[in-house]
Amino acid sequence: MKKALIITYYWPPAGGPGVQRWLKFVKYLPEFGVDSIVFIPENPNYPIVDESLLDEIPKGIIILKQPIKEPYKLASILSNKSAKTISKGVIPKEKKQSIIERLMLFIRGNFFIPDARKAWVKPSVKFLLKYIDDNSIETIITTGPPHSLHLIGLQLKTKKNLKWIADFRDPWTTIGYHKKLKLTSASANKHKHLEASVLNNADEIVVTSNVTREEFLSITEKPISVITNGYDIEAPKKVNLDEKFTLAHIGSLLSERNPENLWKALSELISENNDFAQSFQLNFIGTVSEDVLQSVYTYNLKQHVNVIGYVSHQEAINYQQKSQLLLLIEIDSADTKCIIPGKLFEYMVSKRPIIAIGPADSDVEAIIQETNSGNYFYYNAYTSLKSVILEQFELYKSNALVSKPIDIEKYSRRELTKSLSRLI
Repeated sequence: MKKALIITYYWPPAGGPGVQRWLKFVKYLPEFGVDSIVFIPENPNYPIVDESLLDEIPKGIIILKQPIKEPYKLASILSNKSAKTISKGVIPKEKKQSIIERLMLFIRGNFFIPDARKAWVKPSVKFLLKYIDDNSIETIITTGPPHSLHLIGLQLKTKKNLKWIADFRDPWTTIGYHKKLKLTSASANKHKHLEASVLNNADEIVVTSNVTREEFLSITEKPISVITNGYDIEAPKKVNLDEKFTLAHIGSLLSERNPENLWKALSELISENNDFAQSFQLNFIGTVSEDVLQSVYTYNLKQHVNVIGYVSHQEAINYQQKSQLLLLIEIDSADTKCIIPGKLFEYMVSKRPIIAIGPADSDVEAIIQETNSGNYFYYNAYTSLKSVILEQFELYKSNALVSKPIDIEKYSRRELTKSLSRLI
């Protein structure tokens, strides 16, 4: 069996999408001749915790831990709420930011480059150099964000004859929140320099979307593979669909994920159609920005809204399977064309129709069309959006609302891990 050392920040009991990718890769890699050794922080400050994921860690796997200094713990002294919100990636609109929030963003952007976990790089390199020698490790994998973990890989690569695979779950300098960090020109240039150093020194680069691959090809000539996130194949369970006509958004809903035309369309359907008004419910499962909630309430939808908050991964799957419709929203920006949320694949396998809203020419749009798993709309859509929701409602009334996705097997976690194993 080949051994691979995986360097990751997010690991159970961390919750949220960041932990899923490598937890699942580690689960399936032994089937393809690879044993995983996982290196994680000993005392992380996870913004979301999901204890149920501890049960999914494969038995017998070697897990290495080293202490980490977490500046978000110090930031919480100034404002616990703001520190937690920013660490989750939920950044208020600039005009609504408090002085403390602006200060925290400036410090985060200019004093912690590339990110708040930079202090973990030096001690991790020192520890891993000895471990690699003592255990004959030939392949290391770093996964970010946080992209500071790629700097661990960069330093190990310069000191050892290793194969280094750098996995980018999200892009680096073009990720949506990057430009909100109030960067000075010197800080922005430093980010660019570090990004280029990682991309040009890694042996293999893995990204989660074709758009990110095209972006990185302009920076490096190193081989870049697209391995998306995916879904687990689970034994079918009998799930009773919601009695109400539920539209469920599962996951974080940031301030800029705010499709006002959708709220307007729903509001008009409620006022025009009494059956719709009696049946409709909008469920938010996960962290929701106050800006988004206020916008929703502006369209008189408050009595139809159920804010459930964060739930365990298994509970999220249950909501996906029992909801009548699933809502997927991405920020309307060129920077987010490359973002393929992990939940898209779990949405698809739940066989519930997807209503997706996002930028034009995105990878999400292509996947939804290719797999026949729902409808994709741009932010300026209104008439077509309202019409499709009404069509779905009529199908719901006749118990005929279902999704029949095609050719989704290639997005199973096992098949994706098979592709990864070839790189290792």
